[in-house]
Amino acid sequence: MKLKTLLASSALFAALHLPNSASAALDKDKITAAIEHSMARFDVPGMAVAVVEDGEVVYAQGFGVRHIQSQEPVTSETLFGIASNTKAFTSAALAMLVDEGKLDWDDKVQTHLPEFRLHDPYASAHMTIRDLLSHRSGLGLGQGDLMIWPDTNKSVADILAGLKHLKPKSSFRSQYAYNNLMFVTAGEVVARVSGMSWQDYIEQKILTPLEMTRSRAGFSRIAPDNTNYATGHIPLDGKLHPFFVNYLEDFRGAGAIASNVEEMSLWLNTQLNGGTMANGEQLFSEKQQREMWLPHINRAVSKKAFADSRRQFSGYGLGWSIVDYHGYKRVGHGGGILGMVSQVSLIPEEKLGVVVLSNQQAFSALSAVTEEIFEQALELEDKDWVEIYAEQHFSRKEKAYASAKPAMVEDYQQALPNHYYTGTLHDAWYGDVIIEEVSGTLRIDFTHTKRLKGQLKHHSGNTFIVKWDEPLLEADAFIEFTMGSDNTLKSASMRAVAPQVTDFSFDFRNLDLRATEQ
Repeated sequence: MKLKTLLASSALFAALHLPNSASAALDKDKITAAIEHSMARFDVPGMAVAVVEDGEVVYAQGFGVRHIQSQEPVTSETLFGIASNTKAFTSAALAMLVDEGKLDWDDKVQTHLPEFRLHDPYASAHMTIRDLLSHRSGLGLGQGDLMIWPDTNKSVADILAGLKHLKPKSSFRSQYAYNNLMFVTAGEVVARVSGMSWQDYIEQKILTPLEMTRSRAGFSRIAPDNTNYATGHIPLDGKLHPFFVNYLEDFRGAGAIASNVEEMSLWLNTQLNGGTMANGEQLFSEKQQREMWLPHINRAVSKKAFADSRRQFSGYGLGWSIVDYHGYKRVGHGGGILGMVSQVSLIPEEKLGVVVLSNQQAFSALSAVTEEIFEQALELEDKDWVEIYAEQHFSRKEKAYASAKPAMVEDYQQALPNHYYTGTLHDAWYGDVIIEEVSGTLRIDFTHTKRLKGQLKHHSGNTFIVKWDEPLLEADAFIEFTMGSDNTLKSASMRAVAPQVTDFSFDFRNLDLRATEQ
């Protein structure tokens, strides 16, 4: 074959099989239409979206309302809880400290937090900063989250003290399992090394230099005169219910930041520019960004992900998820609070980024918007992503709620009189859970968590169903009591009635409740 023919053939092959070398011009009207379609389809009251490209903010707009009762509009300056998108900020804080020579990614955690202990002595001694940030600690999905969710009174010291009582679900560094407490720990490393609280460090060393003037490292830190913030909404029984939470303030380095799409655009552009801010100064080095965007643990890839985006691999770096996407490297993260979700997605090769914030918990609505934008920008196959995600979302939801009610018990057994189940149950990492009889009804009180109070409905034998006073938690749980030979209360275990519906951070399954002496 002649060279000219070979080159032409190679060029044709590249054109057919490789991603475009430059993104297409974005049609803002089509973006707006996709957002409005997604909001209507998923019943999302408010959403804000920004798109950055080549260092410029090419789209930033708010839609809908911050609260369905007040009807105040969402704007590009409306604050939302970005939840787990906070994790990348915590990683960046540590990267900055690495740049300053104050720590190293491979430092042992105990070097900076001498009291740090896990259940496994080897993991305790060998856990590094990298391990904290890459979900490979050996702890399970959301394990221990009841120490921070929902809205507990536990301090960082309490949380660190509780870690050693959490029995690992896998061996150290062997499996990926999303865990928030390791990022709470990472935030405390930032505090110890810098001499500032995690909150102060994030605001003074990251948000201020980036000119993210309205963003804060905690809901309580939002300026008193700034009322432009969103309230979450939970769909239940065919209607939306406003549900306020403090943007996961207790999650600290794992999920506490409040921001808006206008200011998140500054963050996205800095990420896409190798750590260089708009003013030309370096926030963190390109070298450290490569570390953060390096997969540290692999995750399984589903057939659906391959069909949707030709995904070949999926991994997690340091506070970032990393996948391939139609031949591009895609970096991003999601964040979720009851009633509020967020998504950040970057295509570094094209200096392209999208951030979507919303005040309803249909994550599929955000994914659909992001996919529609990337489809345009990267000139991918035209698909109706809103309808694709809607079909999947509502099908899953229907199946989940169909299985949400506990099955009827064939061999039903009577309960003992109520007083046999009363007393204080203690879990080594959570603390005390009190069961008491009030006006003939058994009540449960998670003593560190205001929202976890409810009543026990008998199921069968020594098993009851906990119905929380706040039904919007959607976290009904079985509690099964173990009695001694003389019917004295010995212990109890718990698990979600409908794990497909209940957020994994309600990790009742990990409690080991033991009766204390009466």
